[in-house]
Amino acid sequence: MTDNADGTAQEPGRAGEIRQAREIVGPFDGFKRPRFTEPTTFARLPRIDQVEHADIAILGVPFDGGTSYRPGARFGPGHVRASSKLIRQYHPPLDVYPFQNWQVADAGDLGIGPYSIVDALAVIEGAADELIADGTTVLAIGGDHTIALPLLRSTVKKHGPVAVLHFDAHLDTWDSYFGADYTHGTPFRRASEEGLIDLERSLHVGIRGSLAGRKDLEDDAVLGFQIIHTDDFQTTSVAQIVERMRKRLGEGPVYVSIDIDVLDPAHAPGTGTPEAGGLTTRELQHALRGLVGLPVVGADVVEVAPAYDHAEITGIAAAHVVYELLALLTKNQFG
Repeated sequence: MTDNADGTAQEPGRAGEIRQAREIVGPFDGFKRPRFTEPTTFARLPRIDQVEHADIAILGVPFDGGTSYRPGARFGPGHVRASSKLIRQYHPPLDVYPFQNWQVADAGDLGIGPYSIVDALAVIEGAADELIADGTTVLAIGGDHTIALPLLRSTVKKHGPVAVLHFDAHLDTWDSYFGADYTHGTPFRRASEEGLIDLERSLHVGIRGSLAGRKDLEDDAVLGFQIIHTDDFQTTSVAQIVERMRKRLGEGPVYVSIDIDVLDPAHAPGTGTPEAGGLTTRELQHALRGLVGLPVVGADVVEVAPAYDHAEITGIAAAHVVYELLALLTKNQFG
């Protein structure tokens, strides 16, 4: 770190200006080039082909073939990247520089065909396998929530069954939609059936809205999930919510899956299945910061549908959620 003439901290620059035990290539310096002129990678980071190794890869997964209502999440990765240009290097609440200690790179978008869900799942799993085998932690931007299943399949090959911490308005543990087993409403039922999740440690946060019936909740419990409802944020503090989360998650590996519709439509209008009465962006940020010290081994942020967004409200929220996850991973690794 260097200081400006007035004594304030100056953001670290690009390659060669940030050095730890090995050279880290960081984002372009926003004081030297206007952010709106810079490459459309996440947070102006280098592409994965511009670095020797990526500790964390931001992987775009532009697939929405499992969507049941409003389509368009296939355009989510690009929208989130465009909304991330104002993200800076220092995260004050966690007192970390997410791009300084670990090499973070943008892995671009997967070339997924839009017609076959089964083929898409195989492409996603294969790409995640390659990254994880190279020692890279995958932080995916969707795409619809169907993509969580292949990402979990890949994660479990390395870490074994994981606790799934699932932020969403919806359970996503239904059995099928219109005869289809693989949709954005079924990934965690399939994951439970395949033995991918730890049945004693998994948790939904932010669930709300109408259901087909009480059986939805009964089936969900059998599949291994407990629930923190959105209403719980009204009656208790976020600190108490975090305490409940940590108690349930325990000490083993955790996979974090975030459907942007966990936020109220006022905070995230650009999504496929909006539900009134959701979390604020600030509540979600504080809940994620409460995971410090837990072994988070992978994550996704999904269901951003830019055609329904206004003034980048949803894109900005999702970009900052990704940044929270990056800060969390860095804090957990380097303190």
